[in-house]
Amino acid sequence: MVRFDRDQRFLHGGDYNPDQWLTDPDVLKADSLMMEAAKVNTVTLGIFSWSQLEPQEGVFDFEWLDEAIEMIYQKGGNVILATPSGGRPQWLSEAYPEVNRVNHLGQRHHHGFRHNHCYSSPVYREKVQVINRHLAERYGNHPALAMWHISNEYSGECFCEHCQENWRQWLKRKYGTLEAINQAWWLNFWSGRYSDWSQVVAPSPLGEHKVHGMDLDWQRFVTDMTIDFYLAELAPIRELTPDIPVTTNFMAEGHADHDFIPLEGLDYGEFAKHVDIVSWDSYPDWHNTYETTAKTAMKSAYVHDQYWSLKQQPFLVMESTPSEVNWHSFNKSKRPGMHMLSSMQQLAHGSDSTLYFQWRKSRGNSEKFHGAVVDHDNSMDNRVFREVAEYGKRLEAIAEIKGSGKEVRVALVFDWDSNWALKRGGGFGRPTRRYPQTLQEHYGVFWEQDIPVDIITSEHSFEPYDLLIAPMLYLMTTETMAKLQAYVARGGRLVSSYFTGLVNETDLLYFGGWPTPLQELFGIELLELDTLHEDQHNQVRYQQQLYQTKDYSGVIKAHDSLVLGTYETEFYKGTPAVTKKAYGQGEAYYLAARTGMDFLKDFYEPLIETLALSNQLVSQGSPEVSVQSRLGQTARYHFIMNFAEESRKISLNRSVTDMESHEELVGELLLGPYEVRIVKELR
Repeated sequence: MVRFDRDQRFLHGGDYNPDQWLTDPDVLKADSLMMEAAKVNTVTLGIFSWSQLEPQEGVFDFEWLDEAIEMIYQKGGNVILATPSGGRPQWLSEAYPEVNRVNHLGQRHHHGFRHNHCYSSPVYREKVQVINRHLAERYGNHPALAMWHISNEYSGECFCEHCQENWRQWLKRKYGTLEAINQAWWLNFWSGRYSDWSQVVAPSPLGEHKVHGMDLDWQRFVTDMTIDFYLAELAPIRELTPDIPVTTNFMAEGHADHDFIPLEGLDYGEFAKHVDIVSWDSYPDWHNTYETTAKTAMKSAYVHDQYWSLKQQPFLVMESTPSEVNWHSFNKSKRPGMHMLSSMQQLAHGSDSTLYFQWRKSRGNSEKFHGAVVDHDNSMDNRVFREVAEYGKRLEAIAEIKGSGKEVRVALVFDWDSNWALKRGGGFGRPTRRYPQTLQEHYGVFWEQDIPVDIITSEHSFEPYDLLIAPMLYLMTTETMAKLQAYVARGGRLVSSYFTGLVNETDLLYFGGWPTPLQELFGIELLELDTLHEDQHNQVRYQQQLYQTKDYSGVIKAHDSLVLGTYETEFYKGTPAVTKKAYGQGEAYYLAARTGMDFLKDFYEPLIETLALSNQLVSQGSPEVSVQSRLGQTARYHFIMNFAEESRKISLNRSVTDMESHEELVGELLLGPYEVRIVKELR
């Protein structure tokens, strides 16, 4: 192993579980040699090790962890040390049943193995702090300790009495009175008014008819409760090791309809404020049968960029797989070259690490077939291990990129509140709202042209961006409206769409029509929103071309905006579908209908040209070849990545230096299937 230097080395390694192999010392001896061969410099220890660290209440065993940390340190490596709250020991569930979650039916869970603890339980919080304090006292000054990994993949909700009381207290702090809740949630509807605080209970996930404002606040409460538990867990760590950075691993999720988006259950925009470094677990579904590899790469890039954007700084990929996962319906191995390509994509979009789950495959239980660096054959000779070692070697040649930033002039606005409200509200097309997926379609236009994009929240500053894209911003506060007005007035270009600004922060519709600030900003009035079935379409005439609509066609009236496109059919034939309003020094565009990528590409083309957003390094590129850049103090670094199964040619407009071969490159460049070239140019 090579000692990890935060200024010079990418993190390469991953989850290491020596506690699963304590009865087989030969395996532990082999790990040391194999990590060195794989160019591993960082391991994550202790994530689910509580039962080994504290086999009985108050009885601790750290010797095995001492030995593992010392082995890593002696080899020159660093440790990311995890707190073990994600998987509590059996004795804790048995002695203190309240630590087990209660479901929405009021049934308390049995022990389970991980992620089913109650965040509100005073006992659980106490026991977590005890083990965390022991860890910080024992290892806080160890020179191998590089970072704390707080718990693991926070998620879920609990309906126990502790959580119900915390829910009531949360609402009291937010609203003050029951009458304020009755108004905010519109509880005169169906005689739902509260008359006593004892009536305020958590919403049940069951049932078709739900209180929309309550559901939205419950999602906010779950996020706040999760963060509150995290901060309680973090307290002894911060007290004893204030200079050691902390993180916790965020997630992305796939859906039955083949999506890949950040986890929707928690507001990561809020959570990110409380970590030093954002990290996430990256598991795209490579080599599937429903989309091209380039489409999968675009979705993966989107999530990378969203996690970069949360803190506008390099993030970590805390988990990935060098081969396959074990939870898809079909768990395909990565094709030769894809591990290299997908890992380099992580770095290209701002990661300072490639860490794996896991170092060594488990022999049993639910993750025994999950990909790992070391397979059950315990061999350094198989393809996966050799590809990991090759990647580790390449990381050494490009180490100077670590810590570098990005230069981004386009931003998409993603709002967790809007997403929650759209998923739970009635009306329109239930399967077709697809808010984050729609953002990905807009993002894809720029990804295919190698134009970097941030995915920000409405709390971020809009000012650094020349183009701000905020489609379907369904829930909008008056503060956000004013912020958008100010952005455009100062010269920004804003693109918005149907579903924007319909409700306030408690999911109440704005009374009296679309809010006046938005009417003034876009120069239009909203009349209706026509919901289309899957086989129904309208057409929009734009720039003398016809484009098919899908899912939604908004009917609007233009006041003082310029009509750029109109509908071709239906009762709103000839009415505006695309508008532009000059507002102050800037422009505000409104897309009334959902369209295909063909329209989005043609719509954004003049904006890209006017704002000179095009990637200046490449001409005659390919949509399957992604060029992403990072910005250092003295140089720009470009990752040129071919996501096609065949060779592709591109043309370089400027001379650059290959960071590994030191070859000077300019003009035509041929990339083989899945090939990655990393080049450098001085600023």
